[in-house]
Amino acid sequence: MAEHGRVDLEKQRLLLQDHEEKHFMSSEVVRDIIIGVSDGLTVPFALAAGLSGAQVKSGIILIAGIAEVVAGAISMGLGGYLAAKSEADHYARELKREQEEIINVPDIEAAEIAEILSQYGVEPHEYEPVVNALRRNPQAWLDFMMKFELGLEEPDPLRALWSAITIALSYAAGGMVPLSPYVILPIARDALIASVVVTIIALLVFGFIKGHFTGNQPFKSAFQTALIGAVASAAAFSIAKLFRA
Repeated sequence: MAEHGRVDLEKQRLLLQDHEEKHFMSSEVVRDIIIGVSDGLTVPFALAAGLSGAQVKSGIILIAGIAEVVAGAISMGLGGYLAAKSEADHYARELKREQEEIINVPDIEAAEIAEILSQYGVEPHEYEPVVNALRRNPQAWLDFMMKFELGLEEPDPLRALWSAITIALSYAAGGMVPLSPYVILPIARDALIASVVVTIIALLVFGFIKGHFTGNQPFKSAFQTALIGAVASAAAFSIAKLFRA
């Protein structure tokens, strides 16, 4: 009977761990893709519109756009890497500090466990066995404090690298959408019109998908995303026209 209970407990632990990791990692990947694609669709679109407003040849717009996509992908990827690396460094510092506090001031740390559990409505006679059990297991005690006191999850060691790659590739993929008409159409005005149509459709689709994954209203998200891209490109086009005049 006891053996059966241990097996069930192990199955539940593995099931919850697998669900938590997949949910956590998928949310980070989706966030990186959203960051990359949203900027990739908007920035090169605005650049191409601005150069078209200045009546630059289609080939030059394409070259400038590709250069911007490459530079933007590198910059965005580096930014994602540094952000994820900063999170990992912050976790490591807090982990070390928490380890030292558990060793040097264990009674205070134990009192913090009691305070955390009491916030969830756990009575003293209920949380005292939990506090004592954690004190007997320093690693579990440390994990508990990191999660429930500081609200920190241990980051994946490869998180910074994958974040950089995901954001950079997403930016490049998004950036090629508004530039694709300039590959086909030699006349900048025709390419601009096609770019506007293609990019607005892409922004609407992307905004809808983004709203679905982020829990927002998909149609509202689609409209907002397309509106931002349209305003950015219109502003760039108008400014280029103004300076040329």
